[in-house]
Amino acid sequence: MGIRTGWGRLGGRRKIKRVAREVFDWRELRPGQSEAMDYLLRGHDVLVVMPTGSGKSAVYQIPAQLLDGPTIVISPLIALQRDQMLSLAERNAGGAVVVNSSQSAGSSADSLEQIRAGKAEYIFLAPEQLAKPEMVDRLAAAKPSLIAIDEAHCVSAWGHDFRPDYLQLGRVIDRLGHPPVIALTATAAPPVREDIVAALGMRNIRQVIRGFDRPNLALQVRRFSEESSKRRALVADAAGRAGQLGLVYVATRRDAEAYAKELNAAGLHAEAYHAGMKASERERVHTLFSSDGVDVVVATSAFGMGIDKPNVRYVLHSAPPESPDSYYQEIGRAGRDGEPAEAILFYRSEDLGLRRFFTGGKPDEAKLRQVATLLHEHDGPVKARALRETVGVGASKLTGLVNLLQHAEAVEVTGGGEIQYAGDGPKPDEAVADALELDLSRRKVDDSRIDMMRGYAETTGCRRRYLLEYFGEPFPGNCGNCGNCTAGPVETAENDGPFPIHAEVLHASWGPGTVMRTEPDRITVLFEENGYKTLSLEAVQRDALLTLASAGK
Repeated sequence: MGIRTGWGRLGGRRKIKRVAREVFDWRELRPGQSEAMDYLLRGHDVLVVMPTGSGKSAVYQIPAQLLDGPTIVISPLIALQRDQMLSLAERNAGGAVVVNSSQSAGSSADSLEQIRAGKAEYIFLAPEQLAKPEMVDRLAAAKPSLIAIDEAHCVSAWGHDFRPDYLQLGRVIDRLGHPPVIALTATAAPPVREDIVAALGMRNIRQVIRGFDRPNLALQVRRFSEESSKRRALVADAAGRAGQLGLVYVATRRDAEAYAKELNAAGLHAEAYHAGMKASERERVHTLFSSDGVDVVVATSAFGMGIDKPNVRYVLHSAPPESPDSYYQEIGRAGRDGEPAEAILFYRSEDLGLRRFFTGGKPDEAKLRQVATLLHEHDGPVKARALRETVGVGASKLTGLVNLLQHAEAVEVTGGGEIQYAGDGPKPDEAVADALELDLSRRKVDDSRIDMMRGYAETTGCRRRYLLEYFGEPFPGNCGNCGNCTAGPVETAENDGPFPIHAEVLHASWGPGTVMRTEPDRITVLFEENGYKTLSLEAVQRDALLTLASAGK
């Protein structure tokens, strides 16, 4: 697929720098970029985790110039696809085309013709386009040399923005001959990384994990016992930041509307944003935010992916999100210009109950069994709409059931959104049992991540160290720029104890795990089947709860 045999590391790095300078006018590459490019050009699949604004797009754009055949870029963000295409058009980088649902029929036909004629060096696609067999056939005929998957955490059901359309990508990659694959995301904890690699069928894998730390972000938590006092404090805090651009994240659509109303009454220009609004209204708010036409956007988690606004000075949370993954992604939208910014969580412990309610629903076992049985007994693929009508469930409910059966390797989603039973899949009863076991394991992980969010809110140690160690990035000492560090000295655990960070351990009940965090009196371990568990170090040592499997990764 265009990979040169014997690609030399030193000569390869020179070619990378030459293309960066001559084609893109980039005089310097950032940490991790050159390393990831070199892996790709030597034929590896690569998972890249770098913060937004660190130049992840360059990691595929430069190798694309050095490989024979087009590069396919898969992204859920139509606006970002358009921006990248326009940016490439300004350079002598080869043609770039976009194919997505926002195009007119004529524009789509023109893009497809450029692909057929071999005039497109970069092909930007939304993932739902790859459900069309004719599109996959056309791309296969173009013989792509590289596949880039942006916002790759969307492929993970453990991620904070799971998209069912991403589930088919592993099959499509194989259909396209599995050229080198690069998966890119700004935030992914270890379980999400593992899920990305497995779901995409990545092989000969290399991971490049860089720079979770955002030292310009001041991290604070303000604790409350009453909802009313918390709401007043948040509104007063935002109102005192007139002239600064900010984001307020809330748990529900109703809160988005209510807080926006209160902030407007306090003299700010505030706009609500949530998935229940009309597309035209959401676009209006996006435009205002991008053009500094608003003081603050009050939003659910629906707002923010793909936005790279450099001058957001604060992000306030009216309640904790469901995991540190989501929290770090959302606060990371502040201070992207490198200037000081603040991230404040307004916290009541009771708010975590709402998160457990949102994540705690079990699948309907009877419906799951009905779907599995119907597909097993049907000879050939079934349209999703027909299956919904037969089973009597809505689109999102069916998607959830099919996702579970897919992960149990019982069903396949074919081109055109049709669903069929896997030819070598388990019998329906076995598939349902496997799917329910998988769901139980994931709900345990979800619960454990809520517990980790509580741990962040209630820790007396350095909050930055807490977050970075959650993502698997050791952070020695204390940051000096979080509420706990600035309030006075905080305890720091030495990393040379009996269970150092990243040590592999074994628990008699919970099985294998990895030490993710150490404190003077406790350790946090990520278990494969049970998620994050924080254990008393005294109890661990007294009762020999853990066995050290290795000295570290």
